Amino acid sequence: MLKPSAASKTGSRSSRAKAPRVLAGVVSITRQVHFNSAHRLHNPSKSQEWNVAHYGLCTNPHWHGHNYVLEVTLRGRPDPDTGYIMDLSQLKKILHRAVVDKCDHHNLNDEVDFLRGVIPSTENLVIAFWNEIAPHIKAGRLHCVRLYETPRNFAEYHGPDSK
Repeated sequence: MLKPSAASKTGSRSSRAKAPRVLAGVVSITRQVHFNSAHRLHNPSKSQEWNVAHYGLCTNPHWHGHNYVLEVTLRGRPDPDTGYIMDLSQLKKILHRAVVDKCDHHNLNDEVDFLRGVIPSTENLVIAFWNEIAPHIKAGRLHCVRLYETPRNFAEYHGPDSK
């Protein structure tokens, strides 16, 4: 049997649950998504010879495709209530709306509005994708957009303010 003073202490602890801790620090989180697209590397202001010399088989007028892997990294401090910088399922939805749904199984040169008139090199794609994603990020800070064209070839962009 508990003494009255011990019972009141026990009861007061359970009625006032201690808030869980969220540790201080800046963290990076990354979400990876996949899409498949066709494109052609071609500068229409240059000759076909110039394009072949600079792009090789990638300037084939009948296109070629890639199984792209897009990684997007946010940086920030975990929210004191959730422990998240951003719920990664929300980031996934943003990436699909901003990039994947527009690019997957499409021709990047002809069918993606935000890429019209852009040479769809991996370098240009990461900049364009940043521009599409950034307005939707409300928690943390967009830190890096990395795009794998192949397992060995990728580009990353850290935003317009990076040096």
